[in-house]
Amino acid sequence: MRILPAIDLREGKCVRLVEGKIENETIFSDDPVAVAQSWQDLGAQILHLVDLDGAFAGHPHNLEVIKEIVRTVKIPVQLGGGIRTLETVEQLLSLGVQRVVLGTVAINKPELVAEACAKYGDRVVVGIDAKDGLVAIEGWEATVEKTTLELAREMEKIGVKRVVFTDVRRDGTLKGPNIESIRELAQNCNLSIVASGGVSSLDDIKALKELESLGVDEVIVGKALYTGAVSLDDVLAIAR
Repeated sequence: MRILPAIDLREGKCVRLVEGKIENETIFSDDPVAVAQSWQDLGAQILHLVDLDGAFAGHPHNLEVIKEIVRTVKIPVQLGGGIRTLETVEQLLSLGVQRVVLGTVAINKPELVAEACAKYGDRVVVGIDAKDGLVAIEGWEATVEKTTLELAREMEKIGVKRVVFTDVRRDGTLKGPNIESIRELAQNCNLSIVASGGVSSLDDIKALKELESLGVDEVIVGKALYTGAVSLDDVLAIAR
């Protein structure tokens, strides 16, 4: 199992939100590039970046910071937030981003996701964000009448191989991930799953590790690392 430290970008800073709400923001660093370097130095194998401004605006916003992070670290970078055109996918991949996470377009333009998968294969990931069982889009500000499992099955049919599953109600709360929803998704589709949202302790990592045989092979950890609730060393030891 691989662990992805999260770097959430807003206005050029490294922040964390609670349940995706701007009014519940904590700034952890004014230097996201240094943060990225530190996670690499501590043993991270891959980083998860989120362009929060991009998610709300519908197009990338923190490009200069993203470019600098990609230039600085030697490990792969996964990026989500506001990626809603094929041109943006191509731009980000050409900058050296290893994987892009498509969210809102999976609902609004599934044909674009299919085209991106056909062209770039497993460098295209779909973000499935759950709010009370339904799919949340547009920076989690809206939901649609579709369950996360329904969307996962649709994405699998058009060529998606990996999804990032986030329970919005858990994200940034340190209340623990939604293990039952993650297990249900894993048991009912043939996708690799990146679990995200709510990781608060080493016990959470152990519980997710038990789902690895079902396809849950990566976990995003954010606030728990920044607050010191867990150390990356300990998390990586369990993951291995």
